[in-house]
Amino acid sequence: MTTRKNSGTTTTPAKRQRATSSGSASERRDHLVKLAAELFARKGFQATTVREIAEEAGILSGSLYHHFDSKETIVDEVLSTFLDDLIARYRAALDTSADARTVLSEMVRIGFGTLEPHRAAITVMQNDWNYLRQFERFNYLVKAEDEVEQIWVSQIKAGQAAGLFRSDVDPKLTYRMIRDTIWVAVRWFRPGGRLNTSGLAEHYITVLFDGLATGERTTQKG
Repeated sequence: MTTRKNSGTTTTPAKRQRATSSGSASERRDHLVKLAAELFARKGFQATTVREIAEEAGILSGSLYHHFDSKETIVDEVLSTFLDDLIARYRAALDTSADARTVLSEMVRIGFGTLEPHRAAITVMQNDWNYLRQFERFNYLVKAEDEVEQIWVSQIKAGQAAGLFRSDVDPKLTYRMIRDTIWVAVRWFRPGGRLNTSGLAEHYITVLFDGLATGERTTQKG
């Protein structure tokens, strides 16, 4: 049997089959990660068993171990994927070299924009953070949290130094209030509602920078 050459390469039926199998295995693995993430978000990581993940996927528990050696490996992939995406987007916002208000506005949009694609990961972070961080393999969670905090706090301080933000507010406390506002929204935000994540972000940016009260400020320290 002869094979047809294309652009100087030879593709045999065996190679095509291996490529298809590889693609199918990768898709299957991604599917299992998504199923497990939803279970972790719904039941909690500690309460979710390997058997339940397998049952949700319609496979035997032993078959799950062909893809992952433990449920810790699965949640590791769920969380690291989320954090890698989040931090990469924050860094990109910083690279624009825009003023602090513009950068913070974009980071708010980035944060709210994760509520749909990373809903399960954010829920797991909230529910199982204290449990997971005690294990060495999850040390990166604390490092990622520290980097994110440093990014936000540095921009708030830069805005204060430039006269864009009030000088009488604590940068770290302000960041933590912003952070919690964004992440806790995952508990009540429902896709398909009156506002999408972009609408939520713009509404929050308005409240954050323009405030709720009208007229002269009464909270400015003398």
